[in-house]
Amino acid sequence: MPNSLPIKPGLLAAAALLLLPAAAEAQGDAGRERFRETYKELIETDTTLSNGDCTLASNRMKARLVAAGYPEGQFRVVVPEKFPKFGNLVGEIPGSDAKAPAILLVAHIDVVEAKREDWERDPFKLVEENGYFFARGAIDDKAMAAIFVDSLIRYREEKFKPRRTIKIALTCGEETDIVFDGVEYLLATEPQTLKAGFAINEGGKGWLDDKGAPRTFGIQVGEKVYQDFTLATSGPGGHSARPHADNPITRMSEALARVGNYHFPAMPGEAVRNFFARSAPLYPGEKGDAMRIVGAGQDDPAALDLLGKADPVWNAMIRTTCTNTQVVGGHAHNAVPQRAEANVNCRILPGTSVDTIHKALIEVVADPRITVVAADEPSPVPAPPPLTPEIMKPVEKLVAEMWPGVPVIPNISTGATDGRFLNSAGIPTYGISAIFVDPDGNGVHGLNERVRVKSLYDARQFLHRLVKTYASAK
Repeated sequence: MPNSLPIKPGLLAAAALLLLPAAAEAQGDAGRERFRETYKELIETDTTLSNGDCTLASNRMKARLVAAGYPEGQFRVVVPEKFPKFGNLVGEIPGSDAKAPAILLVAHIDVVEAKREDWERDPFKLVEENGYFFARGAIDDKAMAAIFVDSLIRYREEKFKPRRTIKIALTCGEETDIVFDGVEYLLATEPQTLKAGFAINEGGKGWLDDKGAPRTFGIQVGEKVYQDFTLATSGPGGHSARPHADNPITRMSEALARVGNYHFPAMPGEAVRNFFARSAPLYPGEKGDAMRIVGAGQDDPAALDLLGKADPVWNAMIRTTCTNTQVVGGHAHNAVPQRAEANVNCRILPGTSVDTIHKALIEVVADPRITVVAADEPSPVPAPPPLTPEIMKPVEKLVAEMWPGVPVIPNISTGATDGRFLNSAGIPTYGISAIFVDPDGNGVHGLNERVRVKSLYDARQFLHRLVKTYASAK
């Protein structure tokens, strides 16, 4: 079971840091232009799998820390021997209490591919336009990486002496973990660089309404796990002028229809129930009523069915989902196929094993002539980390100050982050980006990724102060 930090009275004193008047943060704003340059340099260092270089990006971020006055050896770039362009920046600010569990700030610096011809602007140039920053990685995840580097520089300028050690890990490979994953690599080769009482990671975010006003502030508490399954079947083939019953494409189509029509049972965990309980006041009528019922711990079939049908994201939060994503079959237009193959992509609820879903899929396919195998080595499926008052209260206090009236709502991610590796290693990991996004998701993983300039600068202030509070807690 993941270790959690004890809740002690000293936390209240540390939390008082959150209540400093806005004037106390004015000095931080003086470094905004420097932060923008850090962000720009990281954005404009290509870190895609095809053409990028995370090692270069890590060295550039290290250079900024050294230029700020940190000793050369305090931060280092760990470069895997077989992957020279997958360098990861690690290091720490030692705390005054060697017995206090450290805080880990983790952000991945690799990004999803982006084709210039598809974008309205060059995806690897930071463009500020109409109140937004546009670029690949503008949010995912170079925003948090740049904020963390900037915060460490500010802590040195402020002569801040943390009680708890603050660790940083800017890692490579999160977007292409089948090839290489920096967090997985460090846990296997240098686990001491990541060892911590808890970690702050990507995943949590704020949501804006359609008018650009903050609506909710999210904390990610656990995540679903990505797993592909390959379905395959074969037959004798033959001439299409003499079709017969043993047709692999027909057989596969029937199986895929069964998969597409199947719904895994609703199994909302504590974090999901908390999400619905806190979200209910935002939804008057039957949706809000259903949220209250589920949030109160009741597995009411009608309420769960209503929520599952109302929003695909809510549906994905309350159950494991598997969907057909690719099909390949046949070898000629004028031949009965000899083989058909399909990919089924599953997003598995935390705490549910890959093996359990594998067996369920075999039952749903219901055809012994179709093999169902995991396409890749199964990922760990850790239980969600505990959402303790020690984690929650400082966030709630600071949100109340910066965005009065905006509710803090825990959730699980329906996607996947490096948190699955950290949680499995016993490091409770929470998604707290503090970046507010538009209802359309701001193009993350898609075209014209963007972030509101104000949202980025607000997140910079929020995370700087939040980490300072956590690091000072007793």
